[in-house]
Amino acid sequence: MPPPQTPAATLIVPGYLGSGPAHWQSWIESRIPDTRRVRHVDWDAPVLARWAQAVRDEIDAAAGPLWLVAHSFGCLASVVAAADRPDKVAGLMLVAPADPERFTPRGVRTSTGGVTEPGLSGCLPRRLLPMPGLVVASTNDPWVRLSSAAYWADQWGCRLAEIGAAGHINADSGHGPWPLGLRLFESLRRAAGDWPLGRIDGNAQPRGGRHGALARVRQLTRLASGRETGGGAPSEPSGRGG
Repeated sequence: MPPPQTPAATLIVPGYLGSGPAHWQSWIESRIPDTRRVRHVDWDAPVLARWAQAVRDEIDAAAGPLWLVAHSFGCLASVVAAADRPDKVAGLMLVAPADPERFTPRGVRTSTGGVTEPGLSGCLPRRLLPMPGLVVASTNDPWVRLSSAAYWADQWGCRLAEIGAAGHINADSGHGPWPLGLRLFESLRRAAGDWPLGRIDGNAQPRGGRHGALARVRQLTRLASGRETGGGAPSEPSGRGG
């Protein structure tokens, strides 16, 4: 008889500006065994190529599949990384995923700069992800409309949990200890075995090279950086938005 499988570990992926001690992600991190936070991320500089690389590095370094619990901009980085590592992601809970058009490849879109710079929608995966997924969204989130969250949930094959007027589902909206969020995550893990729109595919292979999701993000970043420098040789992203 084969030995019982060890439950997959959990990786916390905060959003822009990070998740402090009063944030629900910190609370969940303290309550779920074998949970850690993504490292080597500059929380003040939401550069998707760098964030997605950091998440992918954590996935590659893990002994087994990881559950990703992401918030806001961290959801975008998590989806890009998961698309490239379908064999090593057990599932995703994406809470208040930020509107990709609120960001450019170099950071937050501002009112005084980057107006003509492309957003991030063009480099996000637009296919069903081969693992269970849940998008948790609010009706009055200042960072994303419910219709946008529902659109991306559909693109990725994730279920959508609309939880009412909950703001950006962060500490500022009163989501420190968040029992509902913990229940949603536990339900997602329990249901993973018979998830109708996604599953852990034992035949799924890592993606990389110029055809991977992260490669597309890097390409868009290089194009945006080259446009900023006047069309010359593409430079590396500055690490700052706007």
